[in-house]
Amino acid sequence: MKNKIYEIIEKSENGNRLSSLYDIFMLITIVCSLVPLAFKNSTSLFDLVDKVTVAIFIIDYVLREFTADLKLRKGAVSFVLYPFTPMAIIDLLCILPSFSVLASGFKILKIVRLFRTFRVFRSFKLLRYSKSITIILNVIRSQSAALLTVCGLACGYVLISALIVFNVEPDTFNSFFDAIYWATVSLTTMGYGDIYPVSTAGRVVTMLSSFVGIAIVALPSGIITAGYMDEIRKNQEGTC
Repeated sequence: MKNKIYEIIEKSENGNRLSSLYDIFMLITIVCSLVPLAFKNSTSLFDLVDKVTVAIFIIDYVLREFTADLKLRKGAVSFVLYPFTPMAIIDLLCILPSFSVLASGFKILKIVRLFRTFRVFRSFKLLRYSKSITIILNVIRSQSAALLTVCGLACGYVLISALIVFNVEPDTFNSFFDAIYWATVSLTTMGYGDIYPVSTAGRVVTMLSSFVGIAIVALPSGIITAGYMDEIRKNQEGTC
């Protein structure tokens, strides 16, 4: 019985139809649970959707805890370790916000109201059921060294650019954080225009940093694309 449940709730593999149907059902449930977040006002329909979807999430969480020993393969210790795994924590964060309705009766639970914004974590549950996202995560893991190097370059760029412009234009940037914000926006080429250099020297720094920023932004895109194609090729070879 436990083995059957585990095969169903885990991501579909080897053409398991029940597992595939469960994945589709959970994907639909996750999407439905996110719909109320797109509206400011709550309605009775949204409340009903939230209650039903949370009930499904709770059942899913209980089933995964019930089969933790099959997933982690560490005997009885698995039941203690599973709640601390990344996906189990996300599952719990998806459930807790909806229990804030109890806060009206129990003062100790009023702090749970702070967790209402954690409903957005429900979108992270898609990581468990989407094969495309799984491929991207595999790419990030396999290319982690290269991506960390690029991340280091980006952080260095932001800090150096911020230091330079902060000293070139102290009147424009009230704090070093403002300079870091400007450097980050410049790196991503967003250009919001709320903070920008006005002196000639500051504009020159902006132009130079923009060229460097474009190069840094392009690097991870190329790394992820190459890794994604390699992962697709491996999957195709594995199915042949």
